[in-house]
Amino acid sequence: MIFTTTSRPSARLRFTALAVLPALALPVACDSGGAGGVRGSDEVVSVPETPAAGGAATTAGSGTAAPSGGRTAFYDAQLEYVRCMRAKGGHKDFPDPKLSGHLDWDRIGALVDRTGRHEAYKGGKDGVCVTEFRNALAAEPRRDQQKDYESMLAHATCMRDNGVSRFANPTMSDGNAQPGGDPNPASPSIGRDSPVYKKAREACRTKLLDGLDGMQ
Repeated sequence: MIFTTTSRPSARLRFTALAVLPALALPVACDSGGAGGVRGSDEVVSVPETPAAGGAATTAGSGTAAPSGGRTAFYDAQLEYVRCMRAKGGHKDFPDPKLSGHLDWDRIGALVDRTGRHEAYKGGKDGVCVTEFRNALAAEPRRDQQKDYESMLAHATCMRDNGVSRFANPTMSDGNAQPGGDPNPASPSIGRDSPVYKKAREACRTKLLDGLDGMQ
């Protein structure tokens, strides 16, 4: 995929870029289920080269175990993706995941803004880490699609209330929540670099559940 705008693409567009690669054929959101409906911490944990003794990853130099509720398959899979992006994907500064296991898309976007290298959204140079990304998606806990929809709807309403009048509502399709946002993300009509948009984004960011940040 070729990006023709300097504005930061939404996660919906980023995942579309990943989906066209042969190794990845999974949807962004899972079918409705019981997990994933509560917003987690935005804290991140540094990724060691190998797991610490006892099987728990620790923050470099701090000894802080993560995640606090015990390691999960999703968290472990995301660590493998981050390590791949740093070692093979050409992004040695690729940011740590959140303690929830979700990627920190704000920091990934800042990395792309700084380097101009959009493959950070797409599994690294030549898609070398797409398999690890696919594994992380497969390990993500099943999400409550109704709660995701309500979260994105509240966010869309907030964005319009804060001056981004063209911000579209999310939709439900076959029981899955589909992000709103720019009516045509492949050819953006909302100025994501404008002061109004940035101010609205900051005001409304808490409306999105963990794992939905950057989705619309």
